Amino acid sequence: MTLADVLEPVRDTPRMSRTDHVVDGITRMILDGELSPGDRLPVEKDLATRLEVSRGSLREGVRALSVLGVVESRQGDGTYVTSLDPSLLAGPLGLVVELQGAGHALHVHAVRRMLETEAAGLAASRTQAAGPSLVRARAALDDAARVLAEAPGPDADAGVDHHERLLDADVAFHRAVADAAGNPVLAALIEALAGRTARHRLWRGITQAGADERTQGEHEAILAAVTDGDTGRARVRMAAHLLEVEDFLRSRQDPTGP
Repeated sequence: MTLADVLEPVRDTPRMSRTDHVVDGITRMILDGELSPGDRLPVEKDLATRLEVSRGSLREGVRALSVLGVVESRQGDGTYVTSLDPSLLAGPLGLVVELQGAGHALHVHAVRRMLETEAAGLAASRTQAAGPSLVRARAALDDAARVLAEAPGPDADAGVDHHERLLDADVAFHRAVADAAGNPVLAALIEALAGRTARHRLWRGITQAGADERTQGEHEAILAAVTDGDTGRARVRMAAHLLEVEDFLRSRQDPTGP
């Protein structure tokens, strides 16, 4: 069974809207190899005729595929298939996570922990190939160390800015480790989840004494294990580090965070 077989549309179902039909039709063209990354879609009139839809329905379907990262419209030049890079296609997952609503923060963090734990182990297993990513991870930790060495200003806004700069370094570090794993799909999934959990990490840094310093130490331990090529220790260090955030969420009366 091929991917095309798995995704074979049920075309005669009355529930399929015209927009869904357009999305399905263009997706089928990509799966069948008729359209490849970077290819321009047929002109609107021809494509609407082929898919047996109105131009309005075609435009709605193309807009939906654009949101999903499958196609992109270029002003005055038509619509093209994107690179179909995993980072584009996994991006909407972040919005799905965000819309889950109350009560799901711990579940999201648990999934993120599983993914990033594996990423740390994979990164440790390929330290030579992951060299550039590990350089970026080191730079992120150095940035965080510089921010920690600076005393935050006396007013509340300055304190928040201090923690936001640390969060930027935190995000950069985790992104670099994910990239070091060498699996772009895994990195894209981590990116989609990590961006939607940032506010919980920021809130922990602001409200929990010593959290930023502990995070820095845990990051250093993770990078040391990855750089040493110790896959088991890298996984354990990453899992323990991310459990700190989950424990913080459990300790709060509202588990969804601020």
